[in-house]
Amino acid sequence: MAAIKPVRVAVLDLYNGVDNQGMRCIRNLVSESDGRYLNTPVIMQEFDVRSKAEVPDTDFDIYISSGGPGSPFDGEGSQWEYRYFKWMDALWDHNTNTTGSRKYVLSICHSFQLMSRHFDIADVVPRKSDSFGVLPVHLTEAGKADPLFSKLGRTFYAGDFREWQVLQPRMKSIQSLGASIMALEKIRPHIPLERAVMAMRISPEIVGTQFHPEADPVGMAHHFSQETQRNGIIQKHGLAKFEQIMKRLDDANYLQRTYDRFIPSFIQNAVANLRGEPETVF
Repeated sequence: MAAIKPVRVAVLDLYNGVDNQGMRCIRNLVSESDGRYLNTPVIMQEFDVRSKAEVPDTDFDIYISSGGPGSPFDGEGSQWEYRYFKWMDALWDHNTNTTGSRKYVLSICHSFQLMSRHFDIADVVPRKSDSFGVLPVHLTEAGKADPLFSKLGRTFYAGDFREWQVLQPRMKSIQSLGASIMALEKIRPHIPLERAVMAMRISPEIVGTQFHPEADPVGMAHHFSQETQRNGIIQKHGLAKFEQIMKRLDDANYLQRTYDRFIPSFIQNAVANLRGEPETVF
């Protein structure tokens, strides 16, 4: 019997050398997908985008681009941002023009903001105060009908840690791409401010999320329980916020559902389509 050709996954690290939990979570989720879908082996390779200006070529099948610290405009004029945007364009051109296998992309948080900038589909602006916690996210009508996002439920919870946000979506640009807004931030009836875009599907193969679908409750609970982290959260956000986060991390109805469903389903969908068996998905 011929060996099954592996699916190659490129993980783009945008943390700029800063200690983080996101890369650990992404590694775990990709590793857990090895052999899980249609018995397909999965091979992973990482690229240090901001520190070393490393970007993958178009020979990979799946790309997961991480969150990261700082402003999504920090890289303007830099070599790494130039290469990163060229990579985006190369994948878009491939998916638009090829008759063969598509390339599947998930852009998370900082990467989602960069994607929004590059495709000029919305304003990317600082928040008045940072969002921090395990918070509700609401699907749009398009999100409720999407085979990936609908698995999360109309309202779901996710790790939301951001100082910047995506606002004022440019609907003409979005429609010209064939894109759709999948989710918006929590409803705040007492605050007369526009709700930020929390997720978009740019194409059948490319999605972006402002929230962190890779965030795992066990790892986050351990991380936030460390004295330095705990004290820092309480000092900046208050004891009530810290206790709310820890309570939600301990409840499987909050973060666990998002962790279990989103990235595994994204990878499953990609593998099935790459193997020509999309009917096995969802």
